Order: sequence, then structure tokens, then C-alpha cells
Amino acid sequence: MADIQNIPAYVDELARAAKKASRPLGRASDAERAAAVRTMAQALRDRSDEVLAANALDMDAAREAGTSEGLLDRLLLTPERIEGMAAGLETLADLPDPVGRVLDHRTIDCGLDLTRVSVPLGLVAMVYEARPNVTADAAGICIRTGNACILRGGSIAQRSCVAIAHVLADAVETAGFPREAVSIIETTDRAATGALMSLRGIVDVLIPRGGAGLIQRCVRESLVPVIETGTGNCHIYVHESADFDKAIPIIINAKTQRVGVCNACESLLVDEGVAKRFLPQVIAALREHNVLIHGDERTCDVCRELDLAEGGAFMPATEDDWGREYLALEISIKVVRGLDEAIAHINRYGTMHSEAIVAEDEAACERFLTDVDASSVYANASTRFTDGGEFGLGAEIGISTQKLHARGPFAAEALTTYKYLIRGNGQVRP
Repeated sequence: MADIQNIPAYVDELARAAKKASRPLGRASDAERAAAVRTMAQALRDRSDEVLAANALDMDAAREAGTSEGLLDRLLLTPERIEGMAAGLETLADLPDPVGRVLDHRTIDCGLDLTRVSVPLGLVAMVYEARPNVTADAAGICIRTGNACILRGGSIAQRSCVAIAHVLADAVETAGFPREAVSIIETTDRAATGALMSLRGIVDVLIPRGGAGLIQRCVRESLVPVIETGTGNCHIYVHESADFDKAIPIIINAKTQRVGVCNACESLLVDEGVAKRFLPQVIAALREHNVLIHGDERTCDVCRELDLAEGGAFMPATEDDWGREYLALEISIKVVRGLDEAIAHINRYGTMHSEAIVAEDEAACERFLTDVDASSVYANASTRFTDGGEFGLGAEIGISTQKLHARGPFAAEALTTYKYLIRGNGQVRP
């Protein structure tokens, strides 16, 4: 291994070894790859104490550094969360083989037999921040699809990510594949990310997962093709036909069930037709969960009528609040003049992640589902369902907010490409 002090050489050697490891994976059968993923799942269970010990060190350091509660929640591992990671891998192993699918088969005019089949990408790089569970998700999806991976976790989660990667690499080796198929960069030096992004021709695709700064850096600087995952400024729009008994539980779930996730609700739009009746109810419900409200003028007036403390319980919203991902017990609230304004507001300030309408008017729901530009659009349900596991995809590698190749929760199929297999009998082109 290259000297870890020489960052470009270290990352280059790590990536070349991972690329080499991708070849036997690409040739492996469905049963062999699925068995490897199951071995990875069991290894997480068997060695969970190692992972939890590493995570405890990361959590202590993060608390000392004053890390926000939202990021601490993303960083935290528990026995239940490790079991969830293992179960996600097992679900992934049970899915139909994403490799070798026949996507097209026909005979062209000259008599050539043409088949288009799905194949692995090769070497997948993943750059992510304070979510150690991504280590298991990314590695599992890559092995299941016949790809090797090189992982770059965030400094705040470094001990956790390295511990998980070592457990999974050992499992991959036990299953008969090169352990380099699950590789992780073991330095927190930011130069390592730059070195990884320069490896065009070795790394086949780069997937960033984290805050806007990380994602935009990768999009701007990477020489390697990027699948862009996005931040989640997710909205819920309460239509004038909404059933309040549905709306309030949906909003509370979407905002408070886990605040540090990209599919949490960050902005609430209320139709002016129900604002007078609905705002006092929803504000009271949000305050029961200690949610800080950033409100427009009408929302702030209601907060004052409820004798809430300005600054501590609510504050006037600024322009920045409409596009902000809080990742905290905070929400922006705006009263809108009907469905058209709600859709226009979401399409302007949303991040094409997850958006929802609460309405009993079926036509309004269908219009919202059609016209809102996002990867996942809901009618009468919480945005918290945007997740690979919830969608039946098993472990996911991220939520893509772009429009090419992958969109929404993406897992196994998104880490394949295709090639044409052409079988002839001596044909030459005239």
C-alpha cells in the first residue's frame, strides 16, 4: 500500500486494487453474489460490538465539537439500527438478479441477433458524510450488482465507517471474493476526495451523499461521472379540501419522526381557504413537539394570538427559509392562494426530492402529482416513505434528485449499465 501521507498515490493504489477486484465480481453468478451479501449481513450481526464501540468514540467526539442534534441522530448507531442494516442487506440479497437482465432482443435486417443485457458498472466510488449506515448500504448494493466500491466517509463518522467497512471486507473475502472489493479511504484529509474525483478511467461512477456543499463540489470538480443525490427541502401542502385529522398526523410524522434525514418535511404550505381554522391547530401540534416555526405574516399573527414567545417558539420567515433544509426541529410555514401558487412555490424552492399534498379533492391530488417536479410526489401520505427499503428496493445507495439514469431512491438496478451482444453468421456491412 502506498504511503498514506502521499494522498494521491494512496488513493490511486487503493482504487486500482478495487478496480481489479471488480472483475471476478462481474463474472460471478447471481447465487454467488447473493450469498456474499448474506454473509455481509451476518457479519454485521456477529461483530456489532466492534461497530458500536467505534461509533461510541465518534459520538463522544461529535458531542464535544458541539454537533447539532440532527447530525448526531444521523451519526448514531444502535443495536436496532445495525439490525436494520443487516436486514436491508438480506432483502437486497433476495431481490431478483439485477445483472444479466435481457432488456431487448431482436434480429436486425441483416440477420444479426442483437441482445441488450444489464451489466455491472465496475468500480463505484461513494463520498458521504455523517451516516455510517451508508457504508453497509453502498457496499451491499455494489456487491449484489457485481461492482466493487471505494468508500469515503465523513470525518465525523470515520471510526464507524472504517469499522463497518472492515467487517464487510472480511465477509466478502470469506465468501470467496477479493476483500478489496469493499475498500475505504482511511484518512480524513480532504485532499483524498479531490484525488478520488480525478480518477477517470479507474473509477466508473462517483456518488456523493451529504450536504449541498459536498454534492456541489463533486458536481463541479469531478472528472468521474457523477450520480447526484440531493438535499431535501420537502414540502407538505394542505389543500382547502384537506381532512385535518389526516393532515396533522402526516405533518407531525414528516417533521418530527427523524429530523436529520433528507425526506423530513421542512416547509408547510397552507391554503388560505382553511388557514384561519387550520393554522392554530397545526401550530399547537408542532409546538407540542418543540418545533421552531419560521412563519410568514399570517402564520406569525396566529403564533402571537396563541401567546407563543417570539424568537423562542416562532420568528418571521426570511427569503432564505423557503429554500432551507433545516435538519432540525424547525419548519417554515406559508399561506398560499390555492393549488397553482402551491405548485409554483414548490417548483421554485423545492429540491426535487419529496413533496406531498393533503386533500380530499381527487382532481387536486392528481394535478399536484402531475405538475410538481420531484422524484417522489405524494397524495395524503408522509414524505418519510421516500426510502429504498420502504419502496421494496432493499438497501439504497441514495435519493437521486437528477433526471438522468437514476431518480428517487436508487439501489441495485441503478448501479448497472448495459451492453449489446451481437451474434452473427459471417455478416459484413455492404
